[in-house]
Formats: sequence, structure tokens, C-alpha cells
Amino acid sequence: MVRRKSVRRAKAAAKGSKFLSGDPGLHHGPTPSYSPFSKQDAQKIIDAAFDLMSRTGVGFDPVPQLMDRLGDAGCDISQKGLVKFPVEIIRKSLDSVAKSVRLWNRDGSAFIEIDCQHTWFVPGMTCIKVYDEKTGEARDSNRADLATVTRVSDALQNIDAVCITCKNVEESNIHGEIDEFCALAENTTKPLLYLCEYAESLGVVLKMAVAIRGGREELAKKPYFMHLVTPLPLYYAKPHIEQLIEAVEAGVPVTVGTVTMGGASAPITIAGCVVHSLVTDLTAIVLSQIIREGSFCIGSSDASFMEVATGAIGAPSQSAMAEMAMCEIFRILGIPRLTSTAGDSQARRFNQDAAAEISSNMMQAFYSRPAICPYMGSLDEGITFSLHALLLGDELAGQLRSMWRGIEVTDEMLALDLSRAEGPRGNYLANVHTANYCRRESWDSRYFGANYPTSSGALRDEDLVERIARELQEILLNYQPQVLAPEILRELRSIADRFRQSRLQACGRIQPANAPQPGVSEANIGIVSEK
Repeated sequence: MVRRKSVRRAKAAAKGSKFLSGDPGLHHGPTPSYSPFSKQDAQKIIDAAFDLMSRTGVGFDPVPQLMDRLGDAGCDISQKGLVKFPVEIIRKSLDSVAKSVRLWNRDGSAFIEIDCQHTWFVPGMTCIKVYDEKTGEARDSNRADLATVTRVSDALQNIDAVCITCKNVEESNIHGEIDEFCALAENTTKPLLYLCEYAESLGVVLKMAVAIRGGREELAKKPYFMHLVTPLPLYYAKPHIEQLIEAVEAGVPVTVGTVTMGGASAPITIAGCVVHSLVTDLTAIVLSQIIREGSFCIGSSDASFMEVATGAIGAPSQSAMAEMAMCEIFRILGIPRLTSTAGDSQARRFNQDAAAEISSNMMQAFYSRPAICPYMGSLDEGITFSLHALLLGDELAGQLRSMWRGIEVTDEMLALDLSRAEGPRGNYLANVHTANYCRRESWDSRYFGANYPTSSGALRDEDLVERIARELQEILLNYQPQVLAPEILRELRSIADRFRQSRLQACGRIQPANAPQPGVSEANIGIVSEK
């Protein structure tokens, strides 16, 4: 099937398909984005965010390395770590922050452009369960599951980068999250999105990325991963501050975002909740410019809402409108935005509920145009990752990209000469024009269109889950990603092992390498977990 799709793509390209032969992530141009409010109302929200940052402030853990810089920049800092940002500093930061960045693949041969004109699709993020292949029931995820999801993501045409889709629950510590980066690098050539809980993890991962790229300067020139920082709403804890500083100073692209919950951690209204999300994002942008002017840092906060009947996160219509509002505000500011509401579902398993929700929020992305959709395949309120959901999301991403091309209106496409020649009752079936352009504007669907079983067709009567499962099994059995060079893989593992040993030594669990080590062997060093 992989080879057959390649042949189809080649044929379409030969016929002049702008999408297949050009820039797959491009949405800007033929079709406009959607705005849920007027420019005047958008400006009111921006002004309200500036007001909250300058008069109320944002909370910080007292990290001297940052507090000194904030004070030097002219911010008002209280003894309790509340920082108020002058409006002129916010505006200056929005002017100086980089408006785009190139995120490169593993060998540095190709990139995706993160800007306001492209949308890229990414599986994720940090689920703690997967659906067992044999029983279909949810179970704790492990490293092998992360490797499998990453390989499948590498095989899918419309998945552009890969994130930590599911956690290695067996090793839920600093060493486990470092190894998750290694698992991603081993199993895909695509660019990566990385996030971690421990600030030290990022330092080790930067060493791994430097080893892959061949030097620190080379990594800054061709960033291999984007780092995700996840503060609380309107509050930056010490690990998040340290991660932001280290990533920005290393020249690694950064996105910072939280989840505000209207009615709980933010006002229940859409406008009020959006302001809180926007303030969290704008704060990160200001911090990034204070650390290193001209660096790339974008927002990714999600404005979600309490379901009044249950107290849980719900309210899909409010969330959809809030997401569109955040995307439009960032477009006005000229800064790309990473988002979450596409390709995931709150449904407990991959069923008709999940398929309906994924279809709906993927179509929402047609209008909102985020820079990155990073939650493809996530089900069960973000707890469980589904390969079936990922394949459906990849399929619908193809539909979006076909629609973003718009309608080509030329004399050849209008075909008036042909219509005059054929007349009112013309037959276009055997016409050369039909043969030349029959695939030019079509969506080459794997599960729908010609592959949709109908009573008048010859395809067997399989439902959507069965069609997806059949392709998934083919990928699992036959697809292998390009292998990471053995010497680089050994270096990545060596970096992780050296860090593990240094941590154990610092905790007093092992002696220095030149000292006697009774009771500690090379075999058991690698399996000691952090408390």
C-alpha cells in the first residue's frame, strides 16, 4: 500500500497538483481563516490582557537568575514573587520575538516552517495509557508503546512531527523522561516536540540533540526539537522558569502553555477565560525576549471550561470558540500559535463518539488555522492514546490540506471551450480534459471516497474501525523507519547512563568510579529508580 500511494502521489504531481508537489502544511492564500469577533473586540481582549499583566501581575517562584533580569528590565517585583509588566515592555517583546522558525528533521535535510501560514499535525501528548492490541482494554503505557506509536507516526503522510505520545509509566522519573527523547529519536526521522517535568531533563536532552546534530551551534542553526513548557495559569514555578531560560539560551524553539478552566481557575465567560490564557502566553513571550531578544517563543494555552452539571472539563462549544479566538488574536499579533483542539476526543475508547468528535474538531482547524495541532490520537480525556484515532486524524488532515488549496480558477479549469464543444447534453467521461484533471483537485482518501463501502459497490461491508485496523496492522507488520546511526545511538545511551550514575553518586548510592562499590554492579545501576 505504501508503494501504491507513492505511485499515486507521483502521478498527481505530474499532473500539476500544487499540494502534492509543493508545501503540504501551507494553508495561507486561497482560503481565509475565520474570526469569531470583530477586530475591535479582539483588541479589547488584548488590552485586557495587558491590563492584567501590568496592574495585577503574574506569580513567579523566586528564581534569582530571572528576577534580577526582570528587575533590570523595569518590571515591578513584590517580595512574594508577583511581577507586574509595564505595557511598553510587553509591546517591545511582541515586536522583537521571532515570528517564525524552522524545525528540522533528524538528519537536518528537511524542515517544517512554524509560522502563521502553515498548520502541522503532531500526535500526543503524554498519555499514561494505551489500548492493548490483544484485549482492546486500556493499560499503563511503557517504552515499547512509545516506540510503536512513534514508528506508526513516522509512516503516516500527514503527521509532520512527533511528540511524547505516551509515557513510560514503568519509569516515571527523571531518567524515564530523558529516555523518552531517546525513544523518539530512535523511531522517527521527523522533527520532535519534547516536554519534561524536571529542569535537569532538558539539559541532558540538549546534550543528546547536540550529539545528533553534531554540535551546539549546529543545533541552534537547525533546531531538532521544540521544547514545551507547561506552567500553571498566571503562575510560573521554578522548573518551568529554568526550562524556559535553558531552552531560549540554547537557541531551541519554545512554546509555553497551560490549561485554564473557566469557572475554576479563570472566569467562566469565554472572553474572561481567554484573557487568562493569553496572559500566560504573553508572559512567556516577554520572558523569552528578556532572556534573549529575537528568540522564538509562542503560546499554546488552552481555554477550557467547567461543565456546570458535573464540574469536569466540558463545554465543547465554548472551548471551540475560545480556540478560534486565541488563534485569531495571535494572527493579529503576527505570532503563530500551537493548539490542542484537533484530532483528540474525550471519548473513553475509539467508537462512534470519538469518530464524531475528531471529525468535528479537525474541521474546526480548517477555520482556526493553528501552527501546530499536537494532540492527535489522544482519547479518554487525555489519559489514553489510540493508534486508531491517530490514523483517522491523519486521514482527515489530508482532507484539510486538500481543502486549504482552495479552488483553482483559470481558463483551463473553467473549461468553457470544452463545455461549448460538448453542448448542453455533452458526455465528459471519455474526454482528455477529464483524464488530465480527474485527480488534480481530489482528496486521495484511504477510508472514504472510493474506499467507502456502499450497497452499489464491490467493497466488503467493513465499518470505519475495521478499515482503520486493517491499515494499522499493515503498518505494524511492514513499516520500518530509517535507522539512527549506531554510533549516535550509543552516544545517546551513554549520555543518559552518565547522568544516571551522577545522580546516584550525588545521592550517595554509589561511590566514585575509582572507589570500591560493594553491592552495586553495572547491571543494577541502570534499574535504580529515583525516589
